[in-house]
Amino acid sequence: MFSRRIPPQLEPNALSRAVAALRTRGAAIADLTDSNPTRAGIPYADDLLAPLADAAALRYEPHPFGLPAARAAVAADHARRGALVDPAHVVLTASTSEAYGWLFKLLCDAGDSVLVPRPSYPLFEHLTALEGVRARPYDLVWDGRWTVDVASMMAAPAGTRAVLVVSPNNPTGSYLSAEDLAATVELCRERGWALVVDEVFADYPLETRDPLTDIAARADVLAFSLAGLSKTAGLPQLKLAWMVVGGPAGARDRALAALELIADSYLSVATPVQVAAAHLLRAGGAVRGAIQQRIRHNLDALRAAARGFPACEVLRTEGGWSAVVRVPATRREEQLVLDLLAREAVLAHPGYFFDFPREAYLVVSLLPPPALFADACARLLRFVSG
Repeated sequence: MFSRRIPPQLEPNALSRAVAALRTRGAAIADLTDSNPTRAGIPYADDLLAPLADAAALRYEPHPFGLPAARAAVAADHARRGALVDPAHVVLTASTSEAYGWLFKLLCDAGDSVLVPRPSYPLFEHLTALEGVRARPYDLVWDGRWTVDVASMMAAPAGTRAVLVVSPNNPTGSYLSAEDLAATVELCRERGWALVVDEVFADYPLETRDPLTDIAARADVLAFSLAGLSKTAGLPQLKLAWMVVGGPAGARDRALAALELIADSYLSVATPVQVAAAHLLRAGGAVRGAIQQRIRHNLDALRAAARGFPACEVLRTEGGWSAVVRVPATRREEQLVLDLLAREAVLAHPGYFFDFPREAYLVVSLLPPPALFADACARLLRFVSG
């Protein structure tokens, strides 16, 4: 009845079923998977969303790439990180997921492939399948920090159209290094691939200095950098994201012309959030600062707690909202997180959710309130070490 774009099995996994059962019984769960800042006790100004009611939003003037003032606000915001972005090269979307969908429409025919990092965000499997595109993994390898295994990227099959990079990666927290960027760009140039860089967490460096950001604005191959209010201003509910299109002028302008057709077919970004975009980006700095303070505090607390459990290792976290903990492989990861939930009422992500190459890893969000985070991490470390 349904297309092959839809997975044949849609039942929730064992961990989701266990969480649902506990919540049905009213049990309290210390959730170390929650990455929603609006549920994490992050302070927001009472009048932050007031500009959404601006009378200018009562006028509907559709623009395929978004209102010029909103695109200019996005371009100006990139200057915080030293990037010069032309507003004409900014395309607004309702989410980064939608941006991926538009780029797959732009770059791929049905059955073509894109390269995606492994380990990384599991949503890629669904986003590609929904566009009739194949996700082919290339590996990130751990050697004190996560780096691109260029050999696995070079093994890409015929019909590959783009490389997807997440910087900093979710959940490993690794920024793309200058060496890995150079190797990736060279492959893109040789093979005619586009470079798609998800930079939604670029504003949240942790254990690194001067990471590479705003890659599309600096690239000499056709490139797209993706970001949005969800992370940069901690406002996932407002559904405003964007891509910056960069690269050689000819290829960039042809891509923009084709994207205009796609964007004009959807016109998905609501007018109120576009009218408010400049204010939200300015005022979002305070939210971003509060989130940065929270994730730094929690990462420091996790490292301090882990020093008491030598069998566990908190891997280097260069940026983002998650931390990866390598733990003793005393049982399969699925059973480990189920037992942790049942016995300690602590919920963490198993590494296999993100295609880690081996067991055992746990992934925790750095966003929860500090007291909850410290208590839950102490229980987690004690349990996996017992």
